Amino acid sequence: MANSTDFEIERLRRAPDIEAANLFAWDASDLLLLDEAADYQDLMGDDGVVVLGDAYGALSLGLAERYGVPRLRVYQDLSTGEEALRNNAHRFQREVRFDQLPLGEQLLSGARLILLQLPRSLVELEELVQNIALYAAPDAVLLAGGRIKHMTLAMNAVLGRYFSEVRAGLARQKSRLLTARVPLWPSDPLTFPQQRYLEELDLQLCAHGAVFSGTTLDIGTRFLLEQVTPDRLPTRGTGIDLGCGSGVIAATVARRSPELKVIATDRSAAAVASAAATAQANGISLETLRDDAAASLPAFCADVVLLNPPFHAGAAVHSGVALRLFDAAARLLKPGGQLWTVYNRHLSYRAALQRSVGSTELVAQNQKFVVTLSRSPGRE
Repeated sequence: MANSTDFEIERLRRAPDIEAANLFAWDASDLLLLDEAADYQDLMGDDGVVVLGDAYGALSLGLAERYGVPRLRVYQDLSTGEEALRNNAHRFQREVRFDQLPLGEQLLSGARLILLQLPRSLVELEELVQNIALYAAPDAVLLAGGRIKHMTLAMNAVLGRYFSEVRAGLARQKSRLLTARVPLWPSDPLTFPQQRYLEELDLQLCAHGAVFSGTTLDIGTRFLLEQVTPDRLPTRGTGIDLGCGSGVIAATVARRSPELKVIATDRSAAAVASAAATAQANGISLETLRDDAAASLPAFCADVVLLNPPFHAGAAVHSGVALRLFDAAARLLKPGGQLWTVYNRHLSYRAALQRSVGSTELVAQNQKFVVTLSRSPGRE
């Protein structure tokens, strides 16, 4: 195989995700993984290479550019990551086949070399490694890389439950590689989605590993749901849980306003699958949609939108994702429609909501959170 080291990784872009001067499409751990993969070129043939967690395509394109890998199976949780990989592949004009697949047997069956960008969540790591151990080839090698500031010894322990050998490499440019060999058949395979009964909402909550807050009710969502009482919700029409996570908001609203059509949407595959599982576990009717900021839904389709926006982009604190979701809500709402938003008090989003959506009132606040109600123009 070719082994060119002139891969111009700095040409990668994040689009359609947020782009800014302090946000990058790659980091030093990507380069470390690509360099270490040179020792495993004998495992790169016959559709045996799988890439997990490749944010914007650095690993997938790097393998194609450096080692001439003609075909890759790739799993990216975020739809924006999938599109960014396609965009970057077009930019590099590389003739390579990327099979972008959901996490599971089709992705990992017979895989011999797996490259993984380590997630920060141990629960997410466990779900990924369970699938690797269950479906990969008996001689599979996992190269898992990350930034040292986000890595813990507990990650070694997770890998150690599913591989017979785990070794930590030397640090380089504040990054480190974990190498795991010979998968161990899981004694209790595929324990995801995890489930927990939330007594305060009488709800069985289901969550895959990559979902924020997992099977717990995060305190911001709790505060929002305390304000969104049945008398404040539309009785008919369409409601959208924008950035649905585990689906707890969508399921609760659907139960409180049963004639309201509720759509749970998120760019995360894990989130959409979790919301669907939550709805099924509780016998609640929901539509689910994997989409970036509900871009495929028509304008003026929603009577109410509910939003608990992230205040970060990846590992970086950044308001760009929230502002993008505010704009999305403004597009989705019918004249006079409602946007309910919860956010940390220090973020001061009210002015941005008024600019994007319309008149915004403070509904409630506590020491940490604010809940606002915005109304799109046209309310009589």
